Amino acid sequence: MRTRENRRLWAGAGGLAAAIAAGAALQRRHMRRIAADPEDGRLRAPVRGRPLEITSADGTRLHAEAFGADGAQTIVLAHGWTESIPYWTYVIGHLSESFRIVAYDLRGHGDSEPATAGDYSMARFGEDLDAVLEASLSGGERAIVVGHSLGAMSIAAWAEHHDVERRVCAVALLNTGVGDLIAESLLIPVPWIAQLLNRTLPPSTLLSSRAPVPRFSTPVSHASIRYIAFGPTASPALVAFYERLLIACPPDVRADVGIALSELELHHALPRLTVPAIVLAGANDRLTPPSHAERIAGELPQLRRLIVLPETGHMSPLERPHEVSDAVAELAADVASGANVAAA
Repeated sequence: MRTRENRRLWAGAGGLAAAIAAGAALQRRHMRRIAADPEDGRLRAPVRGRPLEITSADGTRLHAEAFGADGAQTIVLAHGWTESIPYWTYVIGHLSESFRIVAYDLRGHGDSEPATAGDYSMARFGEDLDAVLEASLSGGERAIVVGHSLGAMSIAAWAEHHDVERRVCAVALLNTGVGDLIAESLLIPVPWIAQLLNRTLPPSTLLSSRAPVPRFSTPVSHASIRYIAFGPTASPALVAFYERLLIACPPDVRADVGIALSELELHHALPRLTVPAIVLAGANDRLTPPSHAERIAGELPQLRRLIVLPETGHMSPLERPHEVSDAVAELAADVASGANVAAA
């Protein structure tokens, strides 16, 4: 009897060892696949700018960096939820030859301080943008402001309470929504289920989870992030790069911002963006699908273009940096020429 029991124990141990060995082999293959991507090296050495220290209205200290030549048209870059300045590596590389770029870390992200008193309301993100504009522009200078996801929401939150045309000459809203984020998300593909969840589940269930994320990329986490945030053509290095940004974002910040996003409603602020604007979406964006971009575009007084990029997810500045940079450069040329280009 004891011999049979020992055999079962040895068999179980052998099966566990085999499973561990198989998992380790799978992990090694996963990491080799990322390392073999030609973009991995570049994304591990993002561009570095000239540091700027900025203090927001509530005392939160923000980290910003300037790139390109002083004296050129300034473009301010505001990244999205769980991202940081390096997210803009490709776009900065494309635009800094012709423009002065100012990129900043949102409160609680990257090298910016956690929010004073834990305040991650959308109004505070708007105040942060105002502080960046005031600190980085001189005299009557006006900037083109480009926001991705939460960064674009911050632009709308800022416009609600500030004189837009005093400091801004144009805006670009990338992969974003300003309301109904859960109801229109394609992560839950059946609309009525999404709407039901939006009405019945508390915010912590959907956007504000404090659950930890893996401390390194795994095949499962990598596949999940690819499905949620990227289009079908994103390379392994792109997904892994964003995964590292996500891991670096403190769980409490991620959760507190998630609460603010679940309560977001800023459509009423869009008519205050009275400067030339472009709206850009990814055709495969499951987080803020093109329906958000279409509604935003219809509410902007000076829409120049609505762009929907094919085979692109939520991460357009990573997935399609040439197209994003070209669209921003065209907007800048439009503003510089004073042309009244009809919306496309």
